[in-house]
Amino acid sequence: MTSKEIENSKLKSENYPDAAASPLERGTAKRGGMSSQFSTVRQSRAEGKSQDLHYAETQNRLEEIINSQLKKDLLGMSLAELQQLCEAEGMPKFAAKQICDWLYAKRVDSIDAMTNLSLKARSRLNEIAYIGRHAPVQCQVSKDGTKKYLFEIENGELRIENCPGAAASPLERDTAKRGGMSLNSQLRKYVEAVYIPELNTGGGSPRATLCISCQVGCKMGCRFCVTGQQGFHGNLTASDILNQIFSIPESSTLTNIVYMGMGEPMDNLDSVLRSTEVLTASWGLGWSPHRITVSSVGIIPGLRRFLDESQCHLAISLHNPFADERLAIMPMQKTYPIADIIALLRRYDWSGQRRISFEYTMLRGLNDTSRHAAELVRLLKGISVGRTPVCRVNLIRFHSSPDAPYKTSTPQAITAFQNYLNAHGITCTLRASRGEDIMAACGLLAGQKR
Repeated sequence: MTSKEIENSKLKSENYPDAAASPLERGTAKRGGMSSQFSTVRQSRAEGKSQDLHYAETQNRLEEIINSQLKKDLLGMSLAELQQLCEAEGMPKFAAKQICDWLYAKRVDSIDAMTNLSLKARSRLNEIAYIGRHAPVQCQVSKDGTKKYLFEIENGELRIENCPGAAASPLERDTAKRGGMSLNSQLRKYVEAVYIPELNTGGGSPRATLCISCQVGCKMGCRFCVTGQQGFHGNLTASDILNQIFSIPESSTLTNIVYMGMGEPMDNLDSVLRSTEVLTASWGLGWSPHRITVSSVGIIPGLRRFLDESQCHLAISLHNPFADERLAIMPMQKTYPIADIIALLRRYDWSGQRRISFEYTMLRGLNDTSRHAAELVRLLKGISVGRTPVCRVNLIRFHSSPDAPYKTSTPQAITAFQNYLNAHGITCTLRASRGEDIMAACGLLAGQKR
């Protein structure tokens, strides 16, 4: 090989790292001290193959997600919606009632289990729909019997419109771009639900409450809440919400549901109302709405609609009666002041069975003084039937989390606060802390796999 051919070989290895090297070139390079050049060639080819494989896997994953989202979740659909579905698919109208019965009364987790539907109908349903049931991926059990369930949001794995702040890798973004999609989402998200069993020492039936989530994260940004510090990562569908209820082993024993987990219900009100309709409708579970409590920081447009369209109990996250102090720990005070929230609530009739309560997290030295108690009594005046106050205040011990700048109030301060409210005609209770050892207590839900 001439010196010119050797030089050309060297140029090729330097300028075209992805090009293949022949045996002669490799031998020449080795004799000429150029092994490092061809090591780069081999490394580049290996990296290229790895990237191609990752690209193909990501592309397949995205296609699976897209195809899955073309299917409907049956869980969460109303009788009227199922009738429309059956009509569109050429099934008899009465099949919708049968599907409702299988979904909500018999609680099946497979379309094939709907045995009074024809084989043709079941086959077609399997092509266009899922049940929408997914078992929790993790369960933690507290020493007090509380259980925290972690759910992967399978129906929301790719929520581009709902997750504008979520991160994606460059390869995922590139894959999505080539596929005509704008990917701006992490592929896996989790929410938590907390099962709280209570033994009735009075000899009655035991109570079993499930605290459920309605969003991945939360936009409200309350300073004392772990969920609020995570930011917002997506709304849950009605199916996602109901899955938390239907897919735990204790589902059939539940006596109460509280929407007090991750997220702000009034910020995802369509899904929340769809889920409460399933729980209370005669074609659904047929529960009394008074077995359900929905919590809110007080987003007034959503609050007004909820009060007009639902008979479920309402709990307002209050936490401080003074506007400036509330703003320091609850940013939404700036947009929806507590005074405006209370003014709205005073316009509604609370003489029936629907209950209004206020949640109040006790923060040492910040909202637990006699001054705060007196202002709270003044603020809640007028939420009454005649001269009788009908609202209830639930005091909550602050549950500490890493880096939290707050401490819970002393037992003496909590007792004094509670006694003052009770003495002034406002029913005040102290909520028992449950599941704190597994980060399941109020304000600690993070939606993280542990």
